[in-house]
Amino acid sequence: MDEQALLGLNPNADADFRQRALAYFEQLKISQDAWQVCAEALAQSIYSDDHIKFFCFQVLEHQIKFKYSELTEVQQQLIRETVITWLQAQMLNPQPEKTFIRNKAAQVFALLFVTEYLTKWPKFFFDILSVVDLNPRGVDMYLRILMAVDAELVDRDVVHTSEEARRNTLLKDTMREQCIPSLVESWYQILQNYQYTNSELTCQCLEVVGAYVSWIDLSLIANERFINMLLGHMSVEVLREEACDCLFEIVNKGMDPIDKTKLVESLCQVLQSAGLFSIDQEDDVDFLARFSKLVNGMGQALIASWTKLVKNGDMKSAQDTLQAIEAKVALMLQLLIHEDDDISSNIIGFCYDYLHILKQLSALSDQQKANVEAIMLAVMKKLTYDEEYNFENEGEDEAMFVEYRKQLKLLLDRLAQVSPELLLASVRRVFNTTLQNWQTTRFMEVEVAIRLLYMLAEALPVSHGAHFSGDVTKATALQDMMRTLVTSGVSAYQHTSVTLEFFETVVRYEKFFAVEPQHIPAVLMAFLDHRGLRHTSPKVRSRTAYLFSRFVKSLNKQMNPFIEDVLNRIQDLLELSPPENGYQALLSSDDQLFIYETAGVLIVNSEYSAERKQVLMRNLLTPLMEKFKVLLEKLMMAQDEDRQMALADCLNHAVGFASRTSKAFSNKQTVKQCGCSEVYLDCLQTFLPALSCPLQKEVLRSGVRTFLHRMIICLEEEVLPFIPSASEHMLKDCEAKDLQEFIPLINQITAKFKTQVSPFLQQMFMPLLHAIFEVLLLPAEENDQSAALEKQMLRRSYFAFLQTVTGSGMSEVIANQSAENVERVLFTVIQGAVDYPDPIAQKTCFIILSKLVELWGGKDGPAGFADFVYKHIVPACFLAPLKQTFDLADAQTVLALSECAVTLKTIHLKRGPECIQYLQQEYLPSLQVAPEIIQEFCQALQQPDAKVFKNYLKVFFQRAKP
Repeated sequence: MDEQALLGLNPNADADFRQRALAYFEQLKISQDAWQVCAEALAQSIYSDDHIKFFCFQVLEHQIKFKYSELTEVQQQLIRETVITWLQAQMLNPQPEKTFIRNKAAQVFALLFVTEYLTKWPKFFFDILSVVDLNPRGVDMYLRILMAVDAELVDRDVVHTSEEARRNTLLKDTMREQCIPSLVESWYQILQNYQYTNSELTCQCLEVVGAYVSWIDLSLIANERFINMLLGHMSVEVLREEACDCLFEIVNKGMDPIDKTKLVESLCQVLQSAGLFSIDQEDDVDFLARFSKLVNGMGQALIASWTKLVKNGDMKSAQDTLQAIEAKVALMLQLLIHEDDDISSNIIGFCYDYLHILKQLSALSDQQKANVEAIMLAVMKKLTYDEEYNFENEGEDEAMFVEYRKQLKLLLDRLAQVSPELLLASVRRVFNTTLQNWQTTRFMEVEVAIRLLYMLAEALPVSHGAHFSGDVTKATALQDMMRTLVTSGVSAYQHTSVTLEFFETVVRYEKFFAVEPQHIPAVLMAFLDHRGLRHTSPKVRSRTAYLFSRFVKSLNKQMNPFIEDVLNRIQDLLELSPPENGYQALLSSDDQLFIYETAGVLIVNSEYSAERKQVLMRNLLTPLMEKFKVLLEKLMMAQDEDRQMALADCLNHAVGFASRTSKAFSNKQTVKQCGCSEVYLDCLQTFLPALSCPLQKEVLRSGVRTFLHRMIICLEEEVLPFIPSASEHMLKDCEAKDLQEFIPLINQITAKFKTQVSPFLQQMFMPLLHAIFEVLLLPAEENDQSAALEKQMLRRSYFAFLQTVTGSGMSEVIANQSAENVERVLFTVIQGAVDYPDPIAQKTCFIILSKLVELWGGKDGPAGFADFVYKHIVPACFLAPLKQTFDLADAQTVLALSECAVTLKTIHLKRGPECIQYLQQEYLPSLQVAPEIIQEFCQALQQPDAKVFKNYLKVFFQRAKP
């Protein structure tokens, strides 16, 4: 072996050595006999360095995985002997191998097993067992090999081919017949031998039993001697977590519902008599989390049995099973209410399914009602934040609690389905008690009281948020709680979680303010002062900005008396903060977008006259335009790149804010009605010069493009005079991404204004295409994935543009170009349909071809087009689906084929019998299609029902492909 290269295997070696070691590994993998050197090194323990041993196993692994069939019988025998010799050496070595080497060796054994067990090595396990006997190091390797074999055969996370899946089924069947009883016996011996002397091996063995139990005969494990031993382990501290998991796997195994109930019940009796059901004095949370998972498994297993028995009509057994379920509820509640969230979280599935049973029963007993109430109280208690929760810097623990809260919310929703009255009464009680004394109550209790009110909105669903009409009891209860919320003064509570919950709840129940509008001013003030938009916490300010815009939008008409006051109060929040003043604005630019949108909504929805609205809109937008001009001049002169970026960002924000105000308009009508067209046209004239700025093009262009999209909707044809020069600037020295984002703008204009923009489109058609072709033809590095993806997306955008032009009845835009350009465009579409393996683009290309055949394919079409149809379009419809890359199992590809069928149908529609004659006598014979198939194809094409032909075409190509 190359000793120098081997030095690079050490993780601390320098980069050159490591590079050399990698290259050496690749070289050994392809070498014919390098594996033999590695096998010898392992069998004779030549190297003591761990990294070299691991390396030798990797070379062997590669040989077995990819090149095993190339070896002779003798060589395969050598590999078997090598691993057995290595295994024998493990028993004698003074020190055990490192774990990572043992695991890699186990993987190599498992690969040999799946390759050889059915043919050359049926005694695989017996050979290993005869070597290891009960030697602890040998047993350790044996158990690791068993786990590696299980991973190869049944690991759900590994995606197996259908061939591998068949092989794995055969392997498992053969194992069940030939060796599983012996393996189970060996596990029993290991457990019995080591349960008090070697906890590590015992736990490993329990893990093996848990893994195999899912696919072997359960009676081998679920019998008295095994279960008693496992239950014995439940009271040994170092073993009980693994024993718990093992019992969970046994309970989880699919079986007959009556047998399953018996199994679970017998387990429960023993666990209960062992004192495991009294949780109080147990303080080992890791064990309790596993135990909770086990109880959850038992509960869900019983519920699954109950469901099956009810379905089968066996009501007596179902009743027995239900009693067994009810008997576990007290234990479930103890685990659900446990202060450790992992323990509680593990039992939620059982709890949820139990409530589902209660929902199906016609009437609940007093005990069941008490259970529902107990679950409800547990959920309310567990929803509460604890003291340690870090609101300012949320990490992993906080994220886990947020997830846990989501699980509890599902329980609450399920409780509402079982007993909505009880839920409403409980929440009302907690809410009122807490809010009466909120000043002296801890923040987490105040937060959870408001949170529960918030959660009722989803737990007791109504259509369109109409919580305050309909059912009188419910409407009154919610109305009372909302009134208490907004009049109690709790919005002033000094904790961010309470503040945020207050605003979230006010917005969720906005319909309350239609019933009691007198509370609007107080809530508006909370939004606008130090409790909301001016809070000390940026997180609260940010969320409030969004919620404030929702609140104002939803109260539309009720806002009228407060408009001027609100606009004055948010004046300072609308300031565009330029990059140089170093002053930290209250809101980020993303938050300011919501404030601008809110201002726009207030003005547009007000009952003011058009003149007044226009004045207010001018006041809102003029400062942005003035700042924009100044900043653009500064950008033109800026030398430093960081400063250029900061200025460009600021300019982009200004354009974004102006765009956002226009969201208040639904269409041009309201813009005209408000007399605001002129202000937005002024904005356009102010912003468009940024397109010719040579610095920071990407940022500036993107902002102006978005503004143009909005203005096409708001101003309609008044935008048209600005489009030609804007387009010209945007097409100058642009990259794939620029074009890709520019094309949707042109598509929007084309689809909206159609013939109105025909002259403009005809003029810019070829310049746009040239810009696209130029970018597509740029050479790219061979494995530059992102460049390839950008080109693919640009190609799609280009075809989408042609689709818009042809689909908007504007084919003259193409037809009026010079003959060679028309031809060039048509060839790009043929190429797109056939040459690029991108089904999304191919589909678009066939849509374009169908449309062009429909428009130009008749007797009076452009000269030479009929010729083009037969020479290029018809062949495209066959060449594309015949490509290896055209995968008929892929949904997108099937859609492309469907459009290909439409193209052929359209050709037949426009050209009639001539098309059939061409296919029968010229084209299909040239593809060596059999005469009877040609006949069949032409008949299908002539069917009046297009669907028949689409289905036929799929079958036709499935047969045609090897």
